Amino acid sequence: MEKQPNTTIIALVGKGGVGKTSLSAMTVRLLSEAYPDKKILAIDADPAIGLSTALGVDVVSTVDDIRKSFVQTVEDGNKNAAIELLGEAKYQMFDALIELGNVSFLAIGRPESAGCYCKVNAYLKEIISMIADHFDYVVIDGEAGIEQVNRRVMEKVTHLLLVSDGSRKGLQVVQTIHQVASELVMFDKAGLIVNRMPDMSLLDRLDYGDLKLLACIPDDRDMVLNDLNGESVFCLPESSGIYQGCKKALVELGII
Repeated sequence: MEKQPNTTIIALVGKGGVGKTSLSAMTVRLLSEAYPDKKILAIDADPAIGLSTALGVDVVSTVDDIRKSFVQTVEDGNKNAAIELLGEAKYQMFDALIELGNVSFLAIGRPESAGCYCKVNAYLKEIISMIADHFDYVVIDGEAGIEQVNRRVMEKVTHLLLVSDGSRKGLQVVQTIHQVASELVMFDKAGLIVNRMPDMSLLDRLDYGDLKLLACIPDDRDMVLNDLNGESVFCLPESSGIYQGCKKALVELGII
């Protein structure tokens, strides 16, 4: 697989329950439609692995499965086998990729347990970054907060998409995440998406500090029905609120 000179890495973060996963999946869809000749990697960094459902893929193995196999081998006392296994981790990681057209999918899995091997985790993070270098676009569906993206996936992203609903708490959370991200994660551009806005006439009452508002997406019945039916985002009509809002945000950031 050829290494790409300038990989665009987009991380979506925010508090739980604001629709990060749906927006991550829609970002993947919009990129695949805008750039059918480009290679796109979707990374599910949320332990719930909801991005796979939103994209319509079945997870076979995760990065955490690879880590567990190494840790178990060490704990069983077979250090030579562990060293060999770690050397093969890169190939196991590529095998864990699920392909869907010009999109590949990788699930990180559960958070590391107490007493885990820091060197192993650092090595696996390096492999993830190495794999990402072979794609034109990488979309990361992050757990709440930014620390986990930095610790388990990669330290550098090009675009940080902060996702909130219209609540005061949600908007405060994304402002805090943005502040923490400025210290923990290197990024070039950042912006806010307000999702599931119940009343668009209240937009001017939102307090999002100095964050750049990229798009405000109203409550989307199409998205609700899509979730209830267990369908992927590729089934949503282009007229849906989440499609139009997510597209606007990506245009505002100059991604598409």
